[in-house]
Parts: sequence; C-alpha cells; structure tokens
Amino acid sequence: LVYEAALNWINYDLERRHCHLPELLRTVRLALLPAIFLMENVSTEELINSQAKSKELVDEAIRCKLKILQNDGVVNSPCARPRKTSHALFLLGGQTFMCDKLYLVDQKAKEIIPKADIPSPRKEFSACAIGCKVYITGGRGSENGVSKDVWVYDTVHEEWSKAAPMLIARFGHGSAELKHCLYVVGGHTAATGCLPA
Repeated sequence: LVYEAALNWINYDLERRHCHLPELLRTVRLALLPAIFLMENVSTEELINSQAKSKELVDEAIRCKLKILQNDGVVNSPCARPRKTSHALFLLGGQTFMCDKLYLVDQKAKEIIPKADIPSPRKEFSACAIGCKVYITGGRGSENGVSKDVWVYDTVHEEWSKAAPMLIARFGHGSAELKHCLYVVGGHTAATGCLPA
C-alpha cells in the first residue's frame, strides 16, 4: 500500500516528481513486501529500472528478502526493519449504533482498556489523530441529527473538550492530518446528500 501510494504520487506529475523516487523508496519497507510482489511487480517497474539509485534500493531489498526467506543471518537494513509499534491504537465509533465509548488497545498486554466516554454519543463520525490529540468530527447524534461538532480527546490528560465547529454538519465523511492541520472532506448532510471533497 505504501509502495503503491508512492508510485501513484510520482506518476501524478511524473516530469517533476520522478527525481524524488529514491527518497520515497527509502521510506518503504520493500523487503517486507511479499516475495512474489517484490519480484514480479517492484523489480520490473519501469520507473524504478530507469533510475540507478532506485534500482539499487530494490536490488538491496531483494537481497534482504532472500536472506530473510533462507533464514540466512541477521538483516539490519532499514528496508527490512518493521516499523515500531510504540504508538497508541484507539477504538471508537461505528456506522450502525450510537456510541460514546473510547478504548485503548494495549498491544503489549494484549488487552482493551476503556477510556473517557465521548461527551455526545454519535455514529458515522470521522476521527483523526494530531500529535497526542484525537479529533472526532460531525456524525449523527440522537439529540440533534447531523452534527458539525468537533470534539478533541487529549490522550495525555485523558479528557474531552469541544473545539470550533465545522462550517457544515456532515456524516460519513473522512478526515486527515497534514502539517498539523485537520482536513475534513466529503460525506453527507441531512439535506443534500453527498458532499464533494
């Protein structure tokens, strides 16, 4: 998925972005891709083979993958090192039922820990993390239909606070962080249906 996203980004403006391919490939854990995909898709990709630095990175990933598959010593290359799982994973929300629950998944202890309830139960909202805060936007609530509310969960102090509302109430939308800013796109309103991005 990360590999494909990198190639899609390059292909969107190939002339200007092709020079960034080696830099992007260094961030992809190429040696952790399935062997067949690595050999049949990545190593045969024209964009990669047309650029020496990119080809070197893929060749290194193939060597690492072979060492892994043959259990042939320790592989220390960044392209074969799994990402650290020190980040928190929160479970919240859903599409079918109103929900005010927030849970933390403790991957080390293999347990799910209840956290502070969402102040206003809702469904079909969107959630996005920025730093140590989780933002939930919009959704459908029982008290006032479609919502434009924005709630912020501070994971350090374990408390909710209300932020400035969105301009349009929406549900079934998406949200993402870019350069520490929250972006909310698409979804539905009570009146008009689908919203453009």
